[in-house]
Amino acid sequence: MQALYAFFQSDNKDLNKGEKELVNSIEKIYDLYTYLLLLLIEIRDQSERITEEAKNKRLPSASDLNPSKRFIDNEVIGQLAASTQLKREINNRKITWQTDDELVRKILTIIKNSLEYQKYMDIAGQSYEIDKQFMIDIYKNCIADFELLEHYFEEKSIYWVDDLRLANNAVLKTLESMHSSLPADFSLMPLYKDEAEDKQFVIELFRKTILHEKDSEKVISEKTKNWEVERIAMMDILLMKMAITEILYFENVPVKVSLNEYIEISKLYSSPKSKLFINGILDKLVQDFKRDHKLLKTGRGLVE
Repeated sequence: MQALYAFFQSDNKDLNKGEKELVNSIEKIYDLYTYLLLLLIEIRDQSERITEEAKNKRLPSASDLNPSKRFIDNEVIGQLAASTQLKREINNRKITWQTDDELVRKILTIIKNSLEYQKYMDIAGQSYEIDKQFMIDIYKNCIADFELLEHYFEEKSIYWVDDLRLANNAVLKTLESMHSSLPADFSLMPLYKDEAEDKQFVIELFRKTILHEKDSEKVISEKTKNWEVERIAMMDILLMKMAITEILYFENVPVKVSLNEYIEISKLYSSPKSKLFINGILDKLVQDFKRDHKLLKTGRGLVE
């Protein structure tokens, strides 16, 4: 959707270039995922540095000299730090937090002031499951929705504000899937479920939406005669063009799935009334496509 919006707004109509930028923007999501995993390690390392600095105070307290190392020794963070794949991704993608030490320190402060941290530090006994649940809790409550972190990523990439939710979910799934016997070469979340198939779908949807744009615009106009197409929100038009393309030219995608997906997307990216408007127009178009035998879906459950 973002790539198509940029393509239609741009004077450059080079399809190949547009496809490359699309694939690159998707690849950048994995950069964001890697940044967030490394952030957990950096927060731990920051805590360790502060703990060591406290020992060197002129008049250190008893707690400075004998600090609890429960957070520093958290086994889940230790596994991430030892991950060979994560190390490889960090190096290949040239990802670092070294120049953003202040932001890491602010996040650490929020964590240490949280109720989750206090409970974790005070809990009797220690186990891998306790470490794991703590990491999940602080990620959800202290990191995922941290506003300064959102601004930080927004400055790095115009796409990352929208991608952050997806990357946060990937980090949480990674934490939830971890267990005490993981080897150092354990696999991180993949970017694609099936890379070849998913990439093909993405590129075909991008290309076919552009190639069939005029036809899609025509059928939309016929169903919005009381509206000037130019006055309908551009995002609504774009979402309907994508939905029409998917419904007509992707034989293996059920019609109901396409309708539900684009209505859900409209809730995130368009106006409050867009859901009803898009749903109404697409429903009418699907009925027309059925009547005119334009739907090429023949498998069970693909049309209804």
